[in-house]
Amino acid sequence: MVESEVIGEKETDTGGDIVRIYEVGYTIVPTVKEEDIEKTVGSIRTEIEKSGGSFIAEGAPSMTRLSYTMSAKEGDKRLEHDRGYFGWIKFEASIDTARALEAALQRDERVLRSIVFRTVREDTRAKMKAQTLREVKRTDTIKTTRRRTEEASGPVSEEELEKAIQDITTE
Repeated sequence: MVESEVIGEKETDTGGDIVRIYEVGYTIVPTVKEEDIEKTVGSIRTEIEKSGGSFIAEGAPSMTRLSYTMSAKEGDKRLEHDRGYFGWIKFEASIDTARALEAALQRDERVLRSIVFRTVREDTRAKMKAQTLREVKRTDTIKTTRRRTEEASGPVSEEELEKAIQDITTE
C-alpha cells in the first residue's frame, strides 16, 4: 500500500485560499522503466498545476537504495523492493492542492511512498553535512629497543670528567 502524509497542517478551516510553500518527496518503484519515469513525474507536476500551484524547485529522481525493504502491490501480487527512484518537488499552492496531491499519490501504483509537507521558500538545496571521521586504531606494533645497560665501572676521576666535557662542548 502506498503511504503518504501531509505534515504540519492543523488548520480547522478548509483554507482553500491560503497559499503556502510545500514540498513533496516521492519514491517511484524500481520496476518502472527509466524512460517512463518522466511520465510519472509529469503526472505529479500536472496534479499540482491543474489546481493552480506553481513550481519553485525540483530534484530529478535518481535510483536510491532504501534503508529497508518495502512491499507494494503491482497488479494482483505484492513485490518487495529494496531500491527506488527518489525525487522531490517544491511548490507554492493552496492547502486544498496539497491535499489533492496527497490523494493522487496514494492512488498511483507507480509511487511506492510519498510525503507532502509544509516548508519555507529558502534553503532549496539541503546542505550536505560532512561525515564525521571515525577513529581508526593502528594495528602496527611499535618495536621496543633494548635499553642501554650502564657499564659497570668504578669512580670517574676529575681529569676524565673534564676531558669528556671538553669533548662534548667542542663538537
